[in-house]
Amino acid sequence: MEINVRDAAKEYLDKKVAPDRHIFLALDDGSSKFSKLGGSCAIGNKFQLVVSNAADAEYSLPLDNNANLDLTTAQPETLYLGHGLTLDFKNASLVLRDDSGILDGAVMIDEYTAPTKEDQALREEMKALGGKIC
Repeated sequence: MEINVRDAAKEYLDKKVAPDRHIFLALDDGSSKFSKLGGSCAIGNKFQLVVSNAADAEYSLPLDNNANLDLTTAQPETLYLGHGLTLDFKNASLVLRDDSGILDGAVMIDEYTAPTKEDQALREEMKALGGKIC
């Protein structure tokens, strides 16, 4: 899979992410292990870039890019990523799009930290509530 990182996005990411870091393109709709949401009605249209010191076996699908980023994603995310994938920076936001249009107009960058036991318990509670919210 390939993604075109536009110059404005590359410039923005250069300021935010050290060159030796791993970046995961992950769903942020409550369905990925990196999502802080417990459930969402926005399935498949909310993404985040998760920055980590280490690779992740689940997020091992490479996203070839023109910005020399160590950028990968996971199989479930590919269901929502089409041909002509592009990351741009417009109006103070990272914008992810493909040939079908804008996938997410406000992609967040999140630093990965391993969850504590309290975080895991809260996440399980949020998952249980997520099915009741929408």
